[in-house]
Amino acid sequence: MNLFEVSARVRATPALSWGLALLTFAAALSLRFATNHILPVGFPYLTFFPAVILTAFFGGFWPGVTCAVLSGLSAWYWFIPPFNSFEVHPGTAIALLFYVFVVGVDIALIDAVHRAMDRLEDERATVGRLYEQQRAMFQELQHRVANNMQFVSSLLGLQKRKVMQDPASAAAAFDDARARLDTVSRIHRRLYDPETLKQPIRTYLADLSADILETSGVENIRVEIEMGPEMEGRSFELQHLTTLSLILVEAITNALKHAFQGRNGGTIRVGLSALGNGFYRLSVADNGVGFQGPVDPATSRSLGQRILQSLAQQLGGTIRYVSEGGTRMELDFSPPRTRSA
Repeated sequence: MNLFEVSARVRATPALSWGLALLTFAAALSLRFATNHILPVGFPYLTFFPAVILTAFFGGFWPGVTCAVLSGLSAWYWFIPPFNSFEVHPGTAIALLFYVFVVGVDIALIDAVHRAMDRLEDERATVGRLYEQQRAMFQELQHRVANNMQFVSSLLGLQKRKVMQDPASAAAAFDDARARLDTVSRIHRRLYDPETLKQPIRTYLADLSADILETSGVENIRVEIEMGPEMEGRSFELQHLTTLSLILVEAITNALKHAFQGRNGGTIRVGLSALGNGFYRLSVADNGVGFQGPVDPATSRSLGQRILQSLAQQLGGTIRYVSEGGTRMELDFSPPRTRSA
């Protein structure tokens, strides 16, 4: 531990800093009395100057000023002629002005050094925090890349099974995989834009839905966002928002492909609400043709349903479908805690 660290600890403890002021003053006064018989008259402040400097350095500005005032008054009363008096004459005034100038400069310089060292320590602490944030962000980025590669691998595996079952669909399967990977890429570009994360969740879902419609090229289909007031100010971890975005893209894409066949237009309603106890519900409903029979996502052989089911599991959620005047997909989920970096 260096002298500046000792000084910082003493200055941070009022009892120590003020106690040091009184102790150094008392020591300087005692030493001055003890050496009074061997010191000439022209040295009234000889033992007080070191006391003021030590107090200002280790105790801080105001303890240093206090020690300087006590020392100056003591020197004036006992060691500047006429002794044992506070009389003022030209010689006394000059001696006092000299003392005030010297201790004032000393205390000011020491205080400036302390302020500079304190700023340096603050900057070091800031650099340390930034380093930790960068390290955490780098580790999180590695985690995200690993998750993305795993998603791509799983997607290609699903496409492979589809091609093995129907080799004639190979070209369509590759086109489908390319489109989904392009969607993942666009979602990540959107999510990793700092401005995006500042948006309200309603604005984010509306922009993402509009992006899906624009990319699909369909016409006369509109998307409406339905969100309760309880969602205002709510936010999700980036990892969970990514998964939620992929689910929304898949659900809206499925609706665009199958819900409005033979129709000139339609509406897709996207809802997000809080159920309480950390659970949320995402719903994607259309007013299309609906399913011809019950749908069980857990046993469906549809590639889209498998992808949705896999993504839902990442959020600790379950998917169900209701076919009444169209199709409504509901996902009840409770995002698990994010892994520590």
